[in-house]
Amino acid sequence: QVQLVESGGGLVQTGSSLRLSCGASGRSFGNDAMAWFRQAPGKEREFVAAIRWITGSTVYADSVKGRFTITRDNAKNTFYLQMNSLNSEDTAVYYCATGARTLSPVVYEYDYWGQGTQVTVSS
Repeated sequence: QVQLVESGGGLVQTGSSLRLSCGASGRSFGNDAMAWFRQAPGKEREFVAAIRWITGSTVYADSVKGRFTITRDNAKNTFYLQMNSLNSEDTAVYYCATGARTLSPVVYEYDYWGQGTQVTVSS
């Protein structure tokens, strides 16, 4: 049974940084994509970033390029989202996901999801 467990969310001020973590267990992930999505109140879930588990290739949404960095630690079966220069538009529940065969920004291509962690950025 695949489990993804997020941590690291919280309440921060504009301009601050946060690092989210996602621990993965339950199967071998091969070169699957590991991704972060987010969902703000009243909005659809949107892609943030993704990384290939083995090769480390990455892709980012335009809205976070240059501010967010996705990384992984294969030894710990954990991947991360370093978020810098946070602003109010980054306020959302952040979800980690895996199971996609490509670096896809599409929600339904990911088979497994974490429970979500709240990130709130106050001005």
